[in-house]
Amino acid sequence: MTMHVPVRLGPAETVLIEQLKAAGATAEAERLAGSGLPTRRVESYHYTDLKTLLRSVPAIAKAATGTGPAAFEVPGSFRVMIVNGEIQNTGTAPAGVILGHSEGSALSARDDVLVRLNGALVDRSLSLTLEGSVDPVIHIDRRSEGGAGHTLSSVKVYVADGASATIVESYSGSDAAHVANHATYVALGKGARLTHVTIDRSSRKAAHFATNEYRLAEAAQLRTLAIHAGAGLARTHLFPYYEGAGAYGEITGLNLVADGQHADITMDATHAVPHTSSKPLFKTIARGRSKSVIQGRLVVARDAQKTDAKFMAQGLMLSDEAEILSKPELEIYADDVVCGHGSTCGQLDEDSLFYLMSRGIPKAEAETMLVRAFLAELLDGIEDAELNEALQAVIDSWPLGN
Repeated sequence: MTMHVPVRLGPAETVLIEQLKAAGATAEAERLAGSGLPTRRVESYHYTDLKTLLRSVPAIAKAATGTGPAAFEVPGSFRVMIVNGEIQNTGTAPAGVILGHSEGSALSARDDVLVRLNGALVDRSLSLTLEGSVDPVIHIDRRSEGGAGHTLSSVKVYVADGASATIVESYSGSDAAHVANHATYVALGKGARLTHVTIDRSSRKAAHFATNEYRLAEAAQLRTLAIHAGAGLARTHLFPYYEGAGAYGEITGLNLVADGQHADITMDATHAVPHTSSKPLFKTIARGRSKSVIQGRLVVARDAQKTDAKFMAQGLMLSDEAEILSKPELEIYADDVVCGHGSTCGQLDEDSLFYLMSRGIPKAEAETMLVRAFLAELLDGIEDAELNEALQAVIDSWPLGN
């Protein structure tokens, strides 16, 4: 006879269950009460034990307006603001951009606690339909304002057949212990091209969670860049799904972590049909007593012959106390594929540093040059000059010293 041992719930879980019940999501509340938040025993959360790391969850954030300057600016962009989960006045959209909203969360149902919470607690999603060649960068400015609050938001994007666009999503807010759970669903039509950048600039006191789901049709091309450069606890979960022949994805990310920070980028990609390709690349710069997690799983379905997928994780440690945890995985069911993965981790090259300093370059400037060289390939594919410059400014402002 198997005995069921009740799960001991912590303060964060208790609050989440109450919030689910208040929203009428009784079944989800009962499920969370039975399982609790994921621990190391859940493979995708093995290095990010939410039961331990998420100590408390504040009340659902109250309505607010974003009046201050954005934590991340792209000159000339068209900005849409979501504050404490509420879609603000968006203004006149540029040509090729159709704005609207849809009911509930944009994400597909899946067995992930953050996805289920977003699905249960989000009332409506911002929707964008992009047609033709959209000229300005679209900036979705998501903020958690006021006192500490539990913020949830959702965005649904459809890039029409043959269309092209660049979308930036920034996450920021007041200097409070917010818990934010954001969702983005992106569907690319046949031959569509999209650059999608997400950047966390939240307060160090905050916990930031984001789930990005991508569906790529025939000959679609996707480039993504997820940057963690703010919250004390951050996790972005990426779900690319290649469902059209000729689809290609450059899925990239960057963890910038310092003392006390924990940042996690986890990817779960599926190549579902023949003749698709992807090139995931994730990088970390860690200093002080910090932790960076890079996990990635590439699944090649049985019918997905001629898949070409290569996963790489690279870490740069600027202190002895930093931790960089990397776990690339391949799960291949087809027999005619070219797939591989790799992981490297180390410190700044002493010979390169000595060479630069021997040419009269101060040590701090030499270190900055080497770091920029390490990160260059992440930004090289960002074609919009203003966006590229804004991202470089974020990297340059990150302190290198221990």
